[in-house]
Amino acid sequence: MKTCWVGPGYTRGMHALPLMLAALCTLAIAWRYYSAFLAAKVLALDETRVTPAVARNDGRDYHPTHRWVLFGHHFAAITGAGPLIGPVLAMQFGFLPGYLWILVGVCLGGAVHDFVILASSIRRDGRSLAEIARSEISPLSGLIASIAILFVVVIALAGLGLAVVNALYHSAWGTFTIGVSIPLALFMGIYLYKIRPGRVAEATAIGVVGMLAAVVAGEPVARSALAPYFSLSKNGITTAIAIYGFIASVLPVWLLLCPRDYLSSFMKLGTIGALILGVLIVNPELHAPAISAFADGGGPIVPGKLFPFVFITIACGAISGFHSLVASGTTPKMVTNETHARAIGYGAMLLEGLVGITALMAAACLHPGDYYAINVATEKFSAMGLSMVNLETFEHEIGEALQGRPGGAVSLAVGMAQIFANLPGMKGLLGYWYHFAIMFEALFILTTIDAGTRIGRFLVQEVLGWLWRPLGEVHSSAGNFLGSGLFVAGWGWFLYQGVIDPQGGINSLWPIFGVANQLLAVMALGLATTVLVKMGRARLAWVTLGPLVWLVVVTFSAGWMKIFSPDPRLGFLTAMRQAAAAGQDRAAMTHGINAGITGFFLLLVILVLWACGRVCWLKLRGGKVLPVTEEAWGHAG
Repeated sequence: MKTCWVGPGYTRGMHALPLMLAALCTLAIAWRYYSAFLAAKVLALDETRVTPAVARNDGRDYHPTHRWVLFGHHFAAITGAGPLIGPVLAMQFGFLPGYLWILVGVCLGGAVHDFVILASSIRRDGRSLAEIARSEISPLSGLIASIAILFVVVIALAGLGLAVVNALYHSAWGTFTIGVSIPLALFMGIYLYKIRPGRVAEATAIGVVGMLAAVVAGEPVARSALAPYFSLSKNGITTAIAIYGFIASVLPVWLLLCPRDYLSSFMKLGTIGALILGVLIVNPELHAPAISAFADGGGPIVPGKLFPFVFITIACGAISGFHSLVASGTTPKMVTNETHARAIGYGAMLLEGLVGITALMAAACLHPGDYYAINVATEKFSAMGLSMVNLETFEHEIGEALQGRPGGAVSLAVGMAQIFANLPGMKGLLGYWYHFAIMFEALFILTTIDAGTRIGRFLVQEVLGWLWRPLGEVHSSAGNFLGSGLFVAGWGWFLYQGVIDPQGGINSLWPIFGVANQLLAVMALGLATTVLVKMGRARLAWVTLGPLVWLVVVTFSAGWMKIFSPDPRLGFLTAMRQAAAAGQDRAAMTHGINAGITGFFLLLVILVLWACGRVCWLKLRGGKVLPVTEEAWGHAG
């Protein structure tokens, strides 16, 4: 008999504690043994080797950074909406598929992907993924990678931004709290690098206390005459996010990006630690089944079947192509010692997997009626025949409408608040915990948007440099402002299309984001495998080749279905024809664009994989290939 959310197949009694303990043990073993193997045998990290941050220190983009401050920046930059939203949306299929994929995927795929790309970029002057492809494979491959990466980041930031919009619109409490984090981060940057240089503990204390105070102050602000100034519409939140992304991209990295990401990491790690502790103490019952009836397709959130769409939906929680851009973008330009790459590359991704597990547990604790009432449009939920259990009570205690807020962010915040409110002495504080969770989620996402916009600016400047060389210089103020403006306009347009989507936007943006993100991971793993083969480590290249083969099967299956499926809820072309027949020209155009972008991604990745395979084949056969381009900066001391 099929297991479903409700009905005869639903079995009660499963609790979160055993699953959380198993996850913690698995991640600890992977860190202790597998990451050490990768560092020593596969990558041969050398602590005496001078890094580009030291050799090219310019105080703007190349800047030697304290290991844990950089760990905070990197973790904050890679850990966006994906590990929070993906597992929550994938809960439609049941908790077991997502749980297993996150654990296996992050240990053997995602963390390896991040670690190898970061180490490769550090040894190549902090070059971007596209630049590495250009120098290690061919100039044409570099051009193709640049185009693919640019489009992927645009779609990714639009998808991530949509989660913030759906969580913060008409929420004065949440918007005030997030708004305070920006001037607070600016002060931290000035304090840490100008007023009291190197006083990391002092700056941390100021930042953490300030953020907690902002959460508490948000409640009276939301009830005061100031509330209308912070209760923004969806379009208002969209505009505010775009302005923030632009400012974060043009300012020096030490002034806003690094301190804000570091502050966000403390809040993220502290919250995740508290949530894990809450799960261990409360041991909540999982109201979701192990595998639901929607595993065969037809779900109201993700219309496809469990394979391949649970992997595409979870996305960043297990492996993320976007991480390769951070690992070859801002982070390698700030690494002080090469051996730090193990903790920053592999360790940060393991923590992201743990974030995904905790999000999964929090969502699984919701009753199905409450889960779907939040994540499905009101009209569609009414047709499902489910009843809400606790949601109306939650709305009363929180003081905000929660129904019909798709995207996963709100349902996750409710699940987290429910766990925290069940801790001893916490009863009656559901509203505070909910808004704390919203702040926590928004910090996750906005730190990805600021780092992603900066990375996108680098990519746009590369293209501008082909038109006029001075614009391509990293230090060019004109190139900085122009590249940032063009890139923000790109992802801002897609975000706006998602905001005005009557279905809530997540149905159109998240699937294409998932496919594009995983295809970028395919491209990065192909490049990583090629680098290992060229370094003479072909016998160890299975560490990247294994995840690569699996992702090729998953992503190309999903990409084909998203374009050609006869189900209009799944296939872009079928939905386009249906919308055109109904006279919905705008919707038809959107579906057509989505189909074209997905097909374009598939073609670009095929070309890059073919080029990678050709180089590996020539190298193994003793043919002529481009030389390995590791920079010889020398050794310290």
